[in-house]
Amino acid sequence: MNKCKGTMKKLIVYFLVMVVALKSQAQLNPISWTFSAKKTGDKMYEIQMKATIEEKWHLYSQVQPEDAIVIPTAFTFNPNPLFAMEGKVKEEGKMEKFHDKQLDISANQYSSTVIFTQKIRLKANVKTNVTGNVEFQTCDDKKCLPPKTVPFTIAIR
Repeated sequence: MNKCKGTMKKLIVYFLVMVVALKSQAQLNPISWTFSAKKTGDKMYEIQMKATIEEKWHLYSQVQPEDAIVIPTAFTFNPNPLFAMEGKVKEEGKMEKFHDKQLDISANQYSSTVIFTQKIRLKANVKTNVTGNVEFQTCDDKKCLPPKTVPFTIAIR
């Protein structure tokens, strides 16, 4: 009977350790985002979406080589009749061109930080919000996390 209790205690401890490990894995979030707007001229604003990347992790560029298998970072902006987009989202950071010889795959990636910017032109002098989401994937040397979508709202004042 005591042997059975000891085995049961071990199973309960093992189960609790596994639950904690899975929960911490599910909460793993090596990318943090900040969103802001800066006035650059009459009715002109620059939207900034800054990704801060934890050490040993990578965030992928919007543009990937043909042999890439990672999900590129993508921004979706919700329609708003009060402004128009000027050009495309630009990236500012130190891009690393990665190539894995064993798997014969490549990736354009960032470490540490990268700032994405989008210019907008207001159609009138009004207060509004730029809303949308960013979809991205992140990997370290051993694993990739599933793609994640983060919504954002940026006030234009």
